[in-house]
Amino acid sequence: MSQVVSHAEPAQQKLRLMYAPIREELAQVELLLGKELSSEFAFIDQLARHGLLLGGKRLRPALVLLSGRACGPLSAEHPVVAAVVELIHTATLVHDDVLDEATVRRHLATVNARWDNETSVLLGDYMFARAICLASDLENTYVHRVLGEASRRMCEGELRQVGSRGQYDLSEADYLSIVAAKTAALCACCCRLGSHLGGATPELVEAFAQYGHHLGIAFQIVDDVLDLRGTEAVTGKSLGTDLMKRKPTLPLIRLLSEASPEDRSELLAVLGSSDDHRLERLKPWFLRSDAVGYAQQQAIVHVSRAKAQLDLVPPGPARESLRQLADFVVTRQE
Repeated sequence: MSQVVSHAEPAQQKLRLMYAPIREELAQVELLLGKELSSEFAFIDQLARHGLLLGGKRLRPALVLLSGRACGPLSAEHPVVAAVVELIHTATLVHDDVLDEATVRRHLATVNARWDNETSVLLGDYMFARAICLASDLENTYVHRVLGEASRRMCEGELRQVGSRGQYDLSEADYLSIVAAKTAALCACCCRLGSHLGGATPELVEAFAQYGHHLGIAFQIVDDVLDLRGTEAVTGKSLGTDLMKRKPTLPLIRLLSEASPEDRSELLAVLGSSDDHRLERLKPWFLRSDAVGYAQQQAIVHVSRAKAQLDLVPPGPARESLRQLADFVVTRQE
């Protein structure tokens, strides 16, 4: 019988329950990460270990392992791939904090806040390099190709987002296309590789990849909502950075699309101002609008699409954990 996860429980407790089918393999991933990020040079060792703490949920390694476990026994390759994707993910977080000028993540000072931007950029590069080294231990061209393609799409998505700054006429379709690349590509990669290494058929591998794709889109939409409505004490990271960096996220796109010409002009004036109080000035507009509720509903739509892909997966604890993870993504507060 599957365990029911109460939303009143702290996030980490929920995740522990959902990760129960892969507990031993996740412990192996942690050992691999610690080994890969250890250095004989004290400064680098300190930086890498601090950076590793910023990853937090270990969602992406869990996707690799749960997708594999849902298809059968896990192989020795699964924990290695799981560690590689976590290194890639953490490298992008370190770089993102520089781009967003964030000072807090996972209730800790970001690398750029504790040290500086130069150190952060180099640490992110170092983590990418360690990921490449670890992946090279796997003599599997399919794994290398999928990891490379996902990394390319992530970088492409981030570059597209930088290019869209201040473009408040960005369409919802273009926003979703950017999100599908910068966030969902790695989640889809995790599920694709986990199921492939678990011996799944091509049809089932594609279903897992689609699960990860929709899960990743939902995750990013919720992130965008939390950036507007969350509290730093709960989320554990800097908020309001999307407006500061002039990113057209889904709630904002919806708010502008539903506004009258006069209101839109006023909103654009607020968005184009140089003060640091744009979020406070926009809060009344969001309260009068359905923009946040609309974004949350779209996240739920993508989670439903993700869970529908699991209908092809044989019943079992791993499949149930993947279903619960999808629900967790849209109810999380951090």
